[in-house]
Amino acid sequence: MSEQDSNRGAGKAGGADDPAATDKVWRRQEIESPCIKTCVLHPEERICIGCYRTGEEIATWSKLSPEARRDLMAELPSRAARLTTRRGGRAARRRG
Repeated sequence: MSEQDSNRGAGKAGGADDPAATDKVWRRQEIESPCIKTCVLHPEERICIGCYRTGEEIATWSKLSPEARRDLMAELPSRAARLTTRRGGRAARRRG
């Protein structure tokens, strides 16, 4: 390993490959994103199963004012109920 790689801490805790380290780099003095890094849009509801935002809300988050972000953050918990119904899975295959 070169001295440059050693200084970067590649592959080590707190290094360039450590997600916790990259989170620190991207912190700003603004309202936190509701993202929990589980980015999958529900096929029917079209909201993220992790943060409950729509694709459009995710895409425009950085352009929203702090007030608009606070309003949206307050609304998100009410969307969770839209995702509680299971679509089937293993139990549905056993019945069928």
